[in-house]
Amino acid sequence: MLSNKILLLEDDFSLVDGLKYSLKRNGFDVEIIRTVEEAISRLPEIDAYDLLIFDVTLPDGTGFEVCEKVRNQGKNIPILFLTASDEEVNVIRGLDSGGDDYVTKPFKLGELCSRIHALLRRTGISNPNNNVGIECGDISIDLLGSRVLLGGRTLDLTSAEYRLICLLVRNANRVTTRSSILNELWDSTGDFVDDNTLSVYVRRLREKIEVEPSHPEHLITVRGFGYQWNEVSL
Repeated sequence: MLSNKILLLEDDFSLVDGLKYSLKRNGFDVEIIRTVEEAISRLPEIDAYDLLIFDVTLPDGTGFEVCEKVRNQGKNIPILFLTASDEEVNVIRGLDSGGDDYVTKPFKLGELCSRIHALLRRTGISNPNNNVGIECGDISIDLLGSRVLLGGRTLDLTSAEYRLICLLVRNANRVTTRSSILNELWDSTGDFVDDNTLSVYVRRLREKIEVEPSHPEHLITVRGFGYQWNEVSL
């Protein structure tokens, strides 16, 4: 069985050796780069990697910049950020740039490996039944093309937002609990996910789909339980 190939963008020498050793022990093939410039030079061959890990703060820029360039190429490779801060502004910036998850330093190597496994497991989660599309009122999802259209308008979604909306629309008009969303989209135990991250996803998704995000028609909060996607007619 071939190892999953990971590209790690990290300039902290004290951290790199431990990361590389731990990831290799867990069966991953790891390539280390240390600058934004070097990461950008890898873009033509980015499809060779199964997962990307980007430190946020680098000597010549940020991991956010590299993530945006990867997504602008239309690539849906899972991307995980290593950040020294879990402040909401950094979480939002990472998700907006197209990131799928983040781990706050200092972290346990076991936690990082679990998050990586979870990201790799859910690659392709948007199409578990080999369907080609979902239609629900004014929204349609092209599963083959990974596109979401609302009222005929294509939504500009991050890969994480795309997976979330697929899950909600599949369960339209039913309450989807926060725990079931975390279990489905993150790790099966939910142990390695900051619950605040889901709130950020929902807020950013509302800003893209609702006419008035503060008074949503599609993505409804069911207090004490979770969320419900309401079918809105064309």
